[in-house]
This record gives sequence, C-alpha cells and structure tokens, in this order.
Amino acid sequence: MKPEYFTELSDQELLQKVKKIKNNKIVDAIIIGVTIGIAIYSVVQRGFGFFTFFPLILAYIIIRNSKNNEILFREIQKELELRNSIENRRIVSKGE
Repeated sequence: MKPEYFTELSDQELLQKVKKIKNNKIVDAIIIGVTIGIAIYSVVQRGFGFFTFFPLILAYIIIRNSKNNEILFREIQKELELRNSIENRRIVSKGE
C-alpha cells in the first residue's frame, strides 16, 4: 500500500488495519513454529529430503511476507501519530 492511501482512510479504518496486522503476526508465528517443528521431525525420522526443506521454504516465505507487514505497520503508525499531533495542535490553538 502506498502512504497516500493511508491519508484517505479514517482513524477507525487505520486502527482496524493495525489490529489485523497484529493478529497476522500471531498466526505467522504459529505457522513458522509448526513448519520448523515438521522439519525437525522429518530430519529425526527420515533424514534430509524434500519434506525437510519444503516446510523451511514455506517458513522463509512467511518471514519475508511478515517483514512487508512490519513496514506497513510502521507506515500506519506514522500516519496515526501525524494525525494525533495535528489534532493536539488544533486543541492547543483553540485554547489560546
């Protein structure tokens, strides 16, 4: 997503996206743990083979995608902080 897209969303929509990203982090961690567990089990039971490396490749793809989600999360946080600082300036200027 482009930063221009975030400016078009409401605060509530941005907060929903943040919540969704946080939930995705938990799911990603579980899937990575399971795939690494499968790879270790496969090595112990049958030695190295396709079913050893396939879960590791899947884990790598998930990790790479989670890095993109982390960048997206930071951009949304920046937008929310910018909106909060602008709102705080409005409140202070009205009080003068």
